[in-house]
Amino acid sequence: LLMSFIILIIICLSMPSCSMQEKEYSTIIPQVQEIQHAASYFNLNDFKLYADENALATAELLALELERLEYKQDTIHSFEDPIELNSLNLLIDTSLNENTEYYELSIKSDFILIKGASREGLIHGLYSLIQLIPRSYGIVDSKLACVSIKDYPKFKWRGMLLDCCRHFMEVDFVKRYIDLLAFHKMNVLHWHLTEDQGWRIEINQYPKLTEVGAWRTEKDGSRYGGFYSQEQIKEVIAYASQRGIAVIPEIELPGHSVAALAAYPEYSCTGGPFEVETDWGVFKDVYCAGNDSTFAFLENILDEVIELFPSEYIHIGGDESPKFRWEHCAKCQKRIADEGLHNEHELQSYFIQRIENYINSKGKKLIGWDEILEGGLADGATVQSWRGFEGAAEAAKTGHDAIVSPTSHAYFDYGLEATDLEKVYSFNPIPEGLTDEEAKHIIGGECNMWTERAPQNTIDSKVFPRILAMSEILWNYPTDRNYDAFYDRVQNHYKRLDKLGVEYGLETIPVHYSSDYVNGQFMVTLKPGSKDLEIQYQINEGEVFQYDSTFSVSGTNHIIAWATKGLKSYGEAFETDLYQHKGIEATISGLNEYYKGYAGGGDYCIADGLRGTTNFRDGRWQGYSGQDFTATLSFDSIQKVDSVLSSFFQYNLSWIFMPTKITVYTSVDGKSYYNRAELEPQILAKAEGEFFEEFILTFPEVEAKYIKIKAENYGKCPDWHPAAGSDAWLFVDEVRVY
Repeated sequence: LLMSFIILIIICLSMPSCSMQEKEYSTIIPQVQEIQHAASYFNLNDFKLYADENALATAELLALELERLEYKQDTIHSFEDPIELNSLNLLIDTSLNENTEYYELSIKSDFILIKGASREGLIHGLYSLIQLIPRSYGIVDSKLACVSIKDYPKFKWRGMLLDCCRHFMEVDFVKRYIDLLAFHKMNVLHWHLTEDQGWRIEINQYPKLTEVGAWRTEKDGSRYGGFYSQEQIKEVIAYASQRGIAVIPEIELPGHSVAALAAYPEYSCTGGPFEVETDWGVFKDVYCAGNDSTFAFLENILDEVIELFPSEYIHIGGDESPKFRWEHCAKCQKRIADEGLHNEHELQSYFIQRIENYINSKGKKLIGWDEILEGGLADGATVQSWRGFEGAAEAAKTGHDAIVSPTSHAYFDYGLEATDLEKVYSFNPIPEGLTDEEAKHIIGGECNMWTERAPQNTIDSKVFPRILAMSEILWNYPTDRNYDAFYDRVQNHYKRLDKLGVEYGLETIPVHYSSDYVNGQFMVTLKPGSKDLEIQYQINEGEVFQYDSTFSVSGTNHIIAWATKGLKSYGEAFETDLYQHKGIEATISGLNEYYKGYAGGGDYCIADGLRGTTNFRDGRWQGYSGQDFTATLSFDSIQKVDSVLSSFFQYNLSWIFMPTKITVYTSVDGKSYYNRAELEPQILAKAEGEFFEEFILTFPEVEAKYIKIKAENYGKCPDWHPAAGSDAWLFVDEVRVY
């Protein structure tokens, strides 16, 4: 009996279907669903290219890719059965799989066969083949390892938004990104074409949109801009179509429309005049919702857009539209009354739904950012959720399709301290709490490349390598995420990106910092951003140490740390000041509710010895939208104190203002509090730029067991502000007690 059991185990272990067998992996990114390797190879030195009649366009694309790798094919032959020896064959078989993007790739010693369930599937197989060819990563070797692949995507929408408004992108650059998307099996280019800072699409009926709206006068007096002619638009669409990429235009409304209003001010609430914006942010001048001619104007524009773009969808934005102008516009107020609406938020719903009905009448579907959920949607509308996952969840629960692109994982304009490669690789497009039926409405995700601070020459370093993680999640949707294994494949993939001329950036910030306060000392821990980095550090510009474990410092110190890869510096150095003060050992209570996206490290971050930087997304700032900042610091015993210091940040174009006043109170018993000091900001609310101000509140020394600090929020953005009437933000970092 024992011998029979042993034989059974041996048989099980030898069977390919045995559950104990390790899954085979490829070097392809995104990882394929199924692959089997064989111990032989196909010789690429002498072969012919064959295609069936439905695959000729894809064969032409393959010939272009092969020529780039120095395997030129002058002739595409008609596919024959049986398959010729030393041949590379392309075949479309619609009965192959119900998933139209499915493909099979077989590389045998005497031929290669790529079969796709559709042209799109065949294109995916093509790019898997290209990634496997040694020359795609710079190795001159004509021996192509034999494999068998069966592959398909888990999500049908795998997109990237390219904002060509804040910074203009040349046509060849847009085409290059289409190539890069196709290479990594992404299938949507979301082309952001209109903004406050520039109108980028030619509209024949309204020539001033590009004559005026496509150009802005920068603060140094220079003229900046550009636009795409309708012929160029057609050229890009045709180029994308050959590579299996759908191009989705975004025409922003009712907000983000100052460039259009600069050209045609009669469609605003005030009549203008306006200039194309040079600053970034959200602006109060929007399309007038009470003027029927506004809708005629937009419908005429959409007619030309729909004529140009064969895509199933038209994106209309719908986000970040301040209501200030509508609140003070007689026509908009009349519209609210006539339509039986309750407020300006319902007026926005009216606006979106009226445009949606028009788009539907033209046989197209509408996509909008998650703000379009407010007030209800027509049946065919798709929601793109950017403020988190909640918008996607709400859409799915009400039977609407959703695209998930939250700032937390998908905004590639954000720095690595907010969203690094590992963070993107942790992305789960399906929100928690959905039923299986509801989850079917999550059609995919998208990475967003906004360009406020990203001209064309910086795009590569922001998009890559993070898009590699996004492509793998949306294609393969691995249930068990092994980031270390993915990281290793990315290192190998860099050779392919080098061949493609991609100037990729870092995977993460080189040095991760954390500290704890224990027995009157800071315990400092440094962690390399990736496993192949080493760290060196200095304290107060003293001796250079090689980091190997947590170290302690006391008092106030300046720490510099940097990473090395091999013998070379890697990325920028990390610097911080650590401030030792009495508040670090206090218990903190009485906090107002801070925004979870700007938690700054949680309740105790406001007294941890660390100050924020001028980057309010650095993870150290705590943000309050429309609310005051209040906190009570409680000590174990009575302390003698004579000053409280706190820092705040201002960047009014991001709606972040200094507090109007800061007040410090002290108490011995936690019941009776005494006002000890008050301060108002030195920096004016109208000041242009980003500011960091430290408030130093001093008073005669007192005994206290409790210290309460209150910083009063600016309230609403003022009338002069682009987002007048919107809630102002208050950002606080460290409260220091001496």
